[in-house]
Amino acid sequence: MSVIVSDRRTLVVGLGKTGLSCVRYLSEQGRDVTVADSRAVPPGLEQLRAGWPDVPVHLGTFDKELFAGFNELVVSPGIAISEPAIAAAAGQGARIRGDIDLFAEAADAPIVAITGSNGKTTVTTLVGEMAKAAGRKVAVGGNIGTPALDLLGQGADLYVLELSSFQLETTDELNALAATVLNVSDDHMDRYPNKMAYFQAKQRIFRGCKNAIVNLDDALSTPMARDNLRFLCFGFHRVNPETFSTRDDDQGTWITFGFDNLLLASELKLMGHHNISNVMAALALGHAAGLPMDVMLKVAREFPGLPHRCEFVRRVNDVDFINDSKGTNVGATLAAIESLAPANGKVVLIAGGDGKGADFTALEAPIALYCRAVLLIGRDASAIADVLGSGIPVYRMDSLAEAVSRSAELAAPGDRVLLSPACASFDMFRDYLDRGDQFRSLVEGL
Repeated sequence: MSVIVSDRRTLVVGLGKTGLSCVRYLSEQGRDVTVADSRAVPPGLEQLRAGWPDVPVHLGTFDKELFAGFNELVVSPGIAISEPAIAAAAGQGARIRGDIDLFAEAADAPIVAITGSNGKTTVTTLVGEMAKAAGRKVAVGGNIGTPALDLLGQGADLYVLELSSFQLETTDELNALAATVLNVSDDHMDRYPNKMAYFQAKQRIFRGCKNAIVNLDDALSTPMARDNLRFLCFGFHRVNPETFSTRDDDQGTWITFGFDNLLLASELKLMGHHNISNVMAALALGHAAGLPMDVMLKVAREFPGLPHRCEFVRRVNDVDFINDSKGTNVGATLAAIESLAPANGKVVLIAGGDGKGADFTALEAPIALYCRAVLLIGRDASAIADVLGSGIPVYRMDSLAEAVSRSAELAAPGDRVLLSPACASFDMFRDYLDRGDQFRSLVEGL
């Protein structure tokens, strides 16, 4: 239940989809709202002026004096709370919040919350599909699709939210029914001073949580504070009570719960070892939310995966081309290489872009083991090349088109060409979707 404070003056910092959702929600609560955005023409400006013409809007460089006039700032996730005007307002006593904090205050149904460096969109979507198949009136959103505040008031009996570290750092207590940090690897190091700060932001998902879903294969998945928490775990070859795990026999690799076999990994349509982990996480979250096991298993078997995430594009001359454009950090690319390396071939890797300040050293060993060649594009191509040494052919390409063409020449029958950049896309493309779409189109043209 939201608490309306009549003398609270709120500044929504940053427009776009999330900022608009905050204006809509706060206006419906009868709150005094103002908007500030550093851009001259931010996305959503026309909708704001059409829908809420009386809301004051301040565009351009953030003004510390303006910000100091508000006792509450609702900051969009794309804006760092270390921004000087925001930090100054906080220093004068202003409350710094985000859309998820507002949502948690008003949510009228249980919340299943998912964060992590990699896999969170797949797991969020999968849990949502499981809940829908179980007959629940589920609302899915947050960092994907619909902003969380726009999910309110629709009669949902379960919320499934993907949450980013940026959203969590402005969230006080989420009070989720079930929450997980799927994994933590270097990401957004251009936003955080170090990996610990990033880890601490992710950990906020467990505040007020009832069921913590823990990845036993990643120590950073475990909640730091454990009071009043029930634990459900998942991990490879960790067969134990209250644990989703795997076990091998002559039929293949089984996904298990406790000591019971649930389904064979070979029954999944999802590609890659890491997606077995994603399925285990989704089953654990769904189990904590009370979803029937038989329904969840049926959905897991039928789930085709999401575009740009280890997505099979085409086979050309016995070479598979895989689009993992959503592999925007080192951890995602490591998982893709290790999961998709063919038994009787090698990987030809296309990587590079905006590295967001990441350390690429962890790529060296798996690339040496699994890759035939590496084709590098984008701003941080040199930074990746520097850690790979001379043990494997490394080529620097001027464009994705050149990289795809060269990869087809380098790959041998039985190989896989993998676009998994370990970088963001904004130096060369509109976004990772644009990068993946261009890759698909180029492969189709081979």
